[in-house]
Amino acid sequence: MKLSDVAVRQAKPKEKPFKLADGTGLYLLVNRAGRYWRYDYRFGEKRKTISYGVYPVMTLSAAREAHLAAKRELSEGRDPMAARKADKQADAMTFKAVAEKWFAHWKPSKTEKHAADVWRRLEIDILPTLGDTPANALTAAQVRDCIKAIEARGALDIAKRQLQKCSQIMRYAVAHDLAERNPVADIQPSDILPARKKRNYSRIDAKELPQLLRDMDAYVGGEHTRLALQLMALTFVRTGELIGARWGEFDMVAGRWSIPADRMKMKTPHIVPLSKQALAVLQKLQALSYGRDYVFPSDIPGRKTHMSNNTILYALYRMGYRGRMTGHGFRGVASTILHEQGWPHEHIELQLAHQERDEVSAAYNHALYLPQRAKLMQSWADHLDALRVENVVAMRRA
Repeated sequence: MKLSDVAVRQAKPKEKPFKLADGTGLYLLVNRAGRYWRYDYRFGEKRKTISYGVYPVMTLSAAREAHLAAKRELSEGRDPMAARKADKQADAMTFKAVAEKWFAHWKPSKTEKHAADVWRRLEIDILPTLGDTPANALTAAQVRDCIKAIEARGALDIAKRQLQKCSQIMRYAVAHDLAERNPVADIQPSDILPARKKRNYSRIDAKELPQLLRDMDAYVGGEHTRLALQLMALTFVRTGELIGARWGEFDMVAGRWSIPADRMKMKTPHIVPLSKQALAVLQKLQALSYGRDYVFPSDIPGRKTHMSNNTILYALYRMGYRGRMTGHGFRGVASTILHEQGWPHEHIELQLAHQERDEVSAAYNHALYLPQRAKLMQSWADHLDALRVENVVAMRRA
């Protein structure tokens, strides 16, 4: 006999699970967990059970329709379970599809070059391995193995960044109902990747700074190099940010150097307030580099680029500071002295451009504390001048 809506509605769980048959193979399995529409059948040599859904979400009439479709497929020699599985996989959002949606959402606030680099690395490192996996089925183990493979080829920094990107993609999937959870959140870089030994850039002690300033002023190499050393001491930017400077980045009237995001390590713009001393150095450089795009153009004839990354380092070598000081060392010395002088830590860190950036802090304000930082930079330049005077007085006394 066929089931009625009343019989299905009134079916209550008993001590043991039981079935209510609908007469064509369709039955309602009733147990303490719920009421389930099922159909037992054989396909080939295997006995299988197909589930149509849970009552009352799946009504009696809807279950009959699904059952009729399944029996039709069987009569045509097709396994209804296989067809349902194929349809489910076809509907599943793959990790690559989610990554494409995340990228479209993420890239508008980034530079074109940075966005292109991020997607290219995903295509190289991640998508060949994880791209075809349904996002909702992705496991922490799969991500771990993919990241460990990147690390195994010696690309530790890339492995860490790609783990971060995988987590960002899966967070997007969860936020947009494309996956139930983010399995990458279960993995911390320190759980699967070795720690990189911190790089200690050679730098002099603060008490040696007066002599270094004197040696820089007396440097007999190229004038561009001498002025580059002076500007680095005054601004304590990274070496690459200094040598790649273009004249269009400077506002001599406002006394600001605006470094664009694509030249910064953190990929966000950075403002360097220019002291009176820094502006004086730049005026000398204008006379040397008139008509050139770069503030520190290459000395090699015909090369329309900037000076070498090693120019400042080799100049320090020639002055006797090999193993004792690098271009990056100016940052450490400045940070130490400014903290000792009592300047606020957040002002110093902002001027050093140390802040980490991601989607959460994408609205980072690179002009934050700018008046205070301008005072800091002028005070720093005045301090360097005072150190030069102290050094000369000490020499005269000697």
